[in-house]
Amino acid sequence: LALMRLAEALLRVPDPDTAIALTADQLGRADFDGASDGVMARLSASAIGLSKKFLPEAGQPTLMSRLGARSVVAATLRAVQLLGRQFVLGETIENAMKESVRARRQQPHLSFSYDMLGEGARTAKDAQGYLESYQNAIESIATSADKTRACELNDGISIKLSALHPRFEAAQHARVMAELVPRVWGLCELAAKANINLTVDAEEVDRLELSLDVFEALAAQVARHHPQWQGFGLAMQAYQTRSLELVHHVIGLARRYKLRLMCRLVKGAYWDAEIKRTQESGLPHYPVFTHKHHTDVAYLACAQALLAAPDAIYPQFAGHNAGTIAAILQMAKDVVSSLPAGAVEPASPGRRRSAPSGGSEPHEAGSVGPTSQFELQRLHGMGESIFREVLKNPAVSCRVYAPVGAHRDLLAYLVRRLLENGANSSFVHQLADESVGMDVLLTSPLYLESTPSLPLPADLFGPLASGARVNSAGLDLTVAAMWEPLQAALASTGVPQIPVFNVKSGHSPIKTCQESYQKWSKTAVTERAAILRRAADALQTQLPRFCALLVKEAFKTWGDAVSEVREAIDFLRYYADEAERIMQPIALPGPTGETNELRLTARGVWVCISPWNFPLAIFMGQVAAALSTGNAVAAKPAEQTPGVAWEAVKLLHAAGVPEGALQLFNGPGDTVGAALVAAPGVAGVVFTGSTQVARLINRALAAKDGPITPLIAETGGINAMLVDSTALPEQVADAVVQSAFRSAGQRCSALRLLCVHEGIADHVIAMIQGAAQELVLGDTADLATDVGPVIDREAFDHINQHLRRLNSTSKVVLSAVNNDDSAINKIANMIAPAAYEVRSLAD
Repeated sequence: LALMRLAEALLRVPDPDTAIALTADQLGRADFDGASDGVMARLSASAIGLSKKFLPEAGQPTLMSRLGARSVVAATLRAVQLLGRQFVLGETIENAMKESVRARRQQPHLSFSYDMLGEGARTAKDAQGYLESYQNAIESIATSADKTRACELNDGISIKLSALHPRFEAAQHARVMAELVPRVWGLCELAAKANINLTVDAEEVDRLELSLDVFEALAAQVARHHPQWQGFGLAMQAYQTRSLELVHHVIGLARRYKLRLMCRLVKGAYWDAEIKRTQESGLPHYPVFTHKHHTDVAYLACAQALLAAPDAIYPQFAGHNAGTIAAILQMAKDVVSSLPAGAVEPASPGRRRSAPSGGSEPHEAGSVGPTSQFELQRLHGMGESIFREVLKNPAVSCRVYAPVGAHRDLLAYLVRRLLENGANSSFVHQLADESVGMDVLLTSPLYLESTPSLPLPADLFGPLASGARVNSAGLDLTVAAMWEPLQAALASTGVPQIPVFNVKSGHSPIKTCQESYQKWSKTAVTERAAILRRAADALQTQLPRFCALLVKEAFKTWGDAVSEVREAIDFLRYYADEAERIMQPIALPGPTGETNELRLTARGVWVCISPWNFPLAIFMGQVAAALSTGNAVAAKPAEQTPGVAWEAVKLLHAAGVPEGALQLFNGPGDTVGAALVAAPGVAGVVFTGSTQVARLINRALAAKDGPITPLIAETGGINAMLVDSTALPEQVADAVVQSAFRSAGQRCSALRLLCVHEGIADHVIAMIQGAAQELVLGDTADLATDVGPVIDREAFDHINQHLRRLNSTSKVVLSAVNNDDSAINKIANMIAPAAYEVRSLAD
């Protein structure tokens, strides 16, 4: 892993000192002294271990160590470049095509699908660059394409939809369909006219529905304008639990439009990311199989379905597992023998089928071969020994998936390939391991037993049987079925109007809480915890309604609203568990015949003052912590969002919290908040907000007679990000835009200060500018909105005053988004993302 991190970053580092520090850091993390199998592995380990001795230690490096370190870095750079050559066919399409000619001298039946290296576009400029790269590649491939040969036999290109649009995500569905489909259709027309194939690559699970919508729109265009072109294709991932349903869907699509589509079946290369995303999102189940042999079984089931639809599908089976390849070849024979004569006629009218130029003779009539049924595929640089044996059969052809691009663009592709094929369970890894016997290599996945599986996201904190806390459940907003309940809730949910507490009534604001405290504090901690868990379950059930309330009253985007409700649920369950843990009596040592116990008890009435930027999560966290330990609560929400707090209090009362033990006081902080803090008998104050107000509260408490009243305050600050020259610009841009501008920047954790290494500053800042310009400003009730209005007019005026000052004193880096500015004019309190280059922290 250390070597992979080094490989992806070293080529991007502009200065030698950072390159030396990075190499020392990454090689220093790895253990190269352990046992290694194979002569080359042992030699490599020894060489790298020796290299570590030339790298500088912490502190002042000596001249000798610096000279040695530069040599190590130079050698490492060369090693990374060689590694790149292993997996990348060429740095340009022209070089890659020359390499393909050399490869065909050894294996004449090889064909290629070129993939232009690079990941998802962050900016419109990125997307345009990828589009031009694809266009150039298609035009270059066309120069050697045989227009008289079946399209399936010619070389082709693989494209990533996310590389062609900077917002290729479900929330931007309408925009993607309007902008991306014409863009990709232009590439399809070029490929169709050149008689080469074009395959849409598979990406992350949350982009599947959007990818299918784009693919179907393009298939309809193909059927209308190029019905004889049989080179349009889609890659499908067998590790998805819905892979077989996807295969049948694509078969139905091909038959509906009377096309024969090329379908590349892969096992999948985003497994780690899919597992992490599902766990973080609290989804009900994993979208991918959690056991590798289940993926192997699904792959074979999908292969069987593809082979059984020769009228609609030209199957392309990608993989390096000898067992899977053998099964595919056997299934192909069985399927072909069962098909009626003339069932398949894939060649376009007027086109003859022949072997690729430089290849062997055409297959005999009736034989199973790539010209009529299917092809195998492998990645460039992998599986060559296996396919060397497979291709001894002249009836089998192979296409090489061939990345093309600069070595500095290698990162994501290289990491996925090494993780996918370097894992201990990988066939390629096991084949190279002499300790793995042939019986293990060839064991059918149908007979493998499942090892303990990953816990479901709900059980992330431990099995429920052991009493572990249940993880809150989220919603996948990329799935229409999960979006529908939110729309329904939005239509039916209103914001309640909460009366302002009259501080001049002459009554003690916390008297009712004090009276209820005595009974509530004597309630068993297990019962109090059970009440909070019931409240958590109720909040989970009512998640769509509370999300709608957050959208309407606090102007939250839907994604932020879902996350906040989940956080509130977690707070309720967490504090229930913690209270049961810490409030159990603890036996203390003492003399014989004497029992000593330490018990924690409630303090009394706590005043909880919460902010408007997290009106549910922070409100619920403060209240739950106090209630769980037996305290009564006088809760004062922000005056901008009392409706959310009121509904939360009602939910807690319904779950079993006595009304007197939890009272809501709505109103301004300088009147209602001040009255609560000043009330006699307050046992403590919890506050989240500005440092200035926290100081006022602290002084007010200090001025009171009686025991010292504790204050727990979470106040603001400046969140800074330091970016050195080893950082990946795309990751920096994603993180900066997410942290600085989402939630309209209204979080204490929102990024305020970005410090970028001067060697990469221009490139990184340009990418951030472009990414920010793609943000959608508007009504947060719209799923497509990224940035909504600030909370109120006071905040709007304060921010604009700050912006005017920065406009006059600092260099403007980002002043507005590049979209319809009508949102700024039509929606109150809208402020576009802005960024400035400042001279010092004082600015």
